[in-house]
Amino acid sequence: MLSILLAGFFLVSCGQSSENEVGHSSSEEHSEPASSSQAPSSVDAPDSVTYSLQSTFEDITFEEPLALVFHPEDHTPYVVERTGRIYRIENQEKELFIDLSTLVQADGQEQGLLGFAFDPNFATSQRFYVNYTEENQTHISRFLGEEELPINIETEEIILSFDQPYSNHNGGHLAFGPDDYLYIATGDGGSAGDPMYNAQRTDNLLGKILRIDVSSEEAYLNPEDNRKDEIFAYGFRNPWRFSFDNETGNLWVADVGQDSREEINIVENGRNYGWNIFEGTQDYDSEMMMDGTTYYGPIWEYDHTQGQSITGGYVYRGEQFPELYGMYLYGDFVSGTIWALETEDNQVVENHELLQTDLRIASFGEDPAGEIYVVDFSGVVYSLSR
Repeated sequence: MLSILLAGFFLVSCGQSSENEVGHSSSEEHSEPASSSQAPSSVDAPDSVTYSLQSTFEDITFEEPLALVFHPEDHTPYVVERTGRIYRIENQEKELFIDLSTLVQADGQEQGLLGFAFDPNFATSQRFYVNYTEENQTHISRFLGEEELPINIETEEIILSFDQPYSNHNGGHLAFGPDDYLYIATGDGGSAGDPMYNAQRTDNLLGKILRIDVSSEEAYLNPEDNRKDEIFAYGFRNPWRFSFDNETGNLWVADVGQDSREEINIVENGRNYGWNIFEGTQDYDSEMMMDGTTYYGPIWEYDHTQGQSITGGYVYRGEQFPELYGMYLYGDFVSGTIWALETEDNQVVENHELLQTDLRIASFGEDPAGEIYVVDFSGVVYSLSR
C-alpha cells in the first residue's frame, strides 16, 4: 500500500483502505517531533506590533552576501559572500577571513560559496567547513583556523565532493546539529522538474539533507542510523536554509518550489519529503509513486501569489520579542515578505506577516542570544527591531 503523509495526516492513494484513512493519524508509522514552546499569553500578538529592520553593521556593505555566522567561542559575526570571500566583523570593521574566489565557480547565480560552519569544538579542533561549487561539482572542504588572516587556502582538505549536472539547485547550507554531526543541504541537481529524479533516488546525494560525522581524523564517517550512507532525509528540490530549534532540537528546512508552492518541513531521520512526486501538497508527478513508500508533506506552504522563493530562518528563542517566542521566522527572496509561523505540537496555529520589505532576503542569522538578523543579497545585514 502506498501512503502519503501531508501536514500531519495520512492520505491513502492506492491499495486497500486501512486504519490510516484521510484525517486519521498513524501512531505506528508517524511519531511527531518534540513540540515547540509557545509565546507567553501575557504579551501582545505579533499582528499588533510594528516591526522594522535596522542596519547591523554601520557603513559596511558586502558583495552578494549569503550567510551570517557567529563564532562558537567569542561570538564574532562572519559574513559569507557568494563570490568566495568570508569577512570577520569586529568593532564595526570588516577583515578578510578567507578568500576562496580562486577556487569557487560563481558563474551561475545559484553557484558560489554557499555554506560556512565552524566546528562546535573549534577551540580545540580549529576546524571550519565550507560548501562551494567548482566546475560541475560541489565540494565540502575543511580548513584549519589560524591566528594570521586571511587564512591560507592551501590548508584546504576536500572531504566530500559530488557532481552537479546543472548550474542551479545546489542547496549549499551547512550547520552542525545538536548531535555535533555536520548537516548539509543539497538541491536536486537543477534544470526544472528534477528530470533525472535525483531527489527520489538514494544512490546519489542530490535533493537530500546529508549528515556526517567529522569528529575524527578521518575525512568523515557516516552515522550508523542514517537513512543510507550520508543520507539523513531526501525528497527535496532546493532546500534553501535550514536550522535547529535551540530548545526542541527540531530540524526546520525551507524548500524552494517549482511552479506553485513554497514549503516548510520539520525533518526527521530517514523520511522522504516528496519532491518531485509532490510540490508541497500538490501533485507534481504522481505517476512515479513507488509502492510501499510514505511521502511526508510540509508543515506549511504558500502559493506564488505571496512569494516565489522561500528563505528559511529560525525558531525565535531570543528575549527582545517575547510575542515571537517559539515561532519560526522566515521570508521570501522575491516578495521580500517576512513571516512568523506560530505552531503548537508541530501543527500550524497561525502564520503572521511581520513586515513587507524591498529586500532580496538571501538568509537569516541567529546570534548566541537567539536574536534574528536578515541578510540582504543586495549587500546589507539588518537586525529585526520594533
